[in-house]
Amino acid sequence: MRTLDKWYDIKGKVVILTGAAGKIGPKYAEILSECGANVVCLDLKEERCKEMEKHLRDTYSTRPMGMGIDISQKAEVQRAIDNIVKQYGKIDVLINNAAYEQLKHVVNEQVLSFEDFPLEVWQATIDVNLTGMFLCCQAVGKVIAQQGYGVILNISSVYGVVAADQRIYGDSKLNSNVAYAATKSGVLNFTRFLASYWQGKNIRVNSLSPGGVFANQDEEFVKNYSYRTMLGRMADMDDVCAAMLYLVSDASKFVTGFNLIVDGGWTAW
Repeated sequence: MRTLDKWYDIKGKVVILTGAAGKIGPKYAEILSECGANVVCLDLKEERCKEMEKHLRDTYSTRPMGMGIDISQKAEVQRAIDNIVKQYGKIDVLINNAAYEQLKHVVNEQVLSFEDFPLEVWQATIDVNLTGMFLCCQAVGKVIAQQGYGVILNISSVYGVVAADQRIYGDSKLNSNVAYAATKSGVLNFTRFLASYWQGKNIRVNSLSPGGVFANQDEEFVKNYSYRTMLGRMADMDDVCAAMLYLVSDASKFVTGFNLIVDGGWTAW
């Protein structure tokens, strides 16, 4: 096996992916499965996870699993992790990708101001983006600490690093909200804490902060967003998936407590 292939070899690894049925989750699952990993797809959308399980098994001949789960509920998380360990006998990687839908702050086609931002959306975002991540790391942490190895990747955002540029949104209704900003920033120091907590135990914890990913958004928004990047475009899913693969594979075996920003230069101006 060539050195480069060895670095990125994840064949046979058990990878838990939360938010598997979201915008980029299915692409993560495809890339991981194409590389030979056994992907456990977790999401509230159980039917979609089961569909992904069948698709990944039929397409890549791996051993995927799809489960419906509310990661904000401790009992559900623990039950899922117990089932995964029973099925596979190990956990190699946890990718915390689940996130509460940002556009909940758009009501009747109107973007609510900060002053009118709903408390229930604030709390629900914390429940998923932070509490859910905490519960998953806690449950998986017990397993990987006992194993003596493991990798955790927490998905943050450039809007956890810098403030959203409110000027670019116009009438797109795509405005990034305050709860998203607060929680994605929290993910970064949560990641550093865990990397420090498990230091010296062969457990790596990193975060990935993508910039805006193109998904057929409003044309004016795409133009405004692209203008703010040094590369003059939004990210595509492959840009983010390549960074994800680096952080979960041995290509990054001396990297921990790190936040990899993939934003086309957005935060470097």
